[in-house]
Amino acid sequence: MPEDKDILTNRLAYHEYHILDKYEAGAALVGTEVKSIMAGRIQLKESFVQVKDGEVWLIGAHISHYSHGNINNHDVLRPRKLLLHRREIEKLEKETTQKGMTLVVTRIYWKMDE
Repeated sequence: MPEDKDILTNRLAYHEYHILDKYEAGAALVGTEVKSIMAGRIQLKESFVQVKDGEVWLIGAHISHYSHGNINNHDVLRPRKLLLHRREIEKLEKETTQKGMTLVVTRIYWKMDE
């Protein structure tokens, strides 16, 4: 069974927040973002996760421009859609609106298929 390949661990999140639950989400990225992340050029400082209109978004994550990109390079601070199951999204929306909880990214990694 292949191991997941860590890209980034947000250790600061464990110091600033009490982590109650963890979810695994995919991310909708453009090609130049994937290449920049592969090169380790992502930063989560100031980032958070927001549920809006039944969708989950990563806000404020900085993914640097891809060095070999052209004029179609991505916006470094654009909101990125996170992919979760509908029930998970509904639960997270309830927790953030009713209980005032904050959603943060604790780890980014490549998911290796079996």
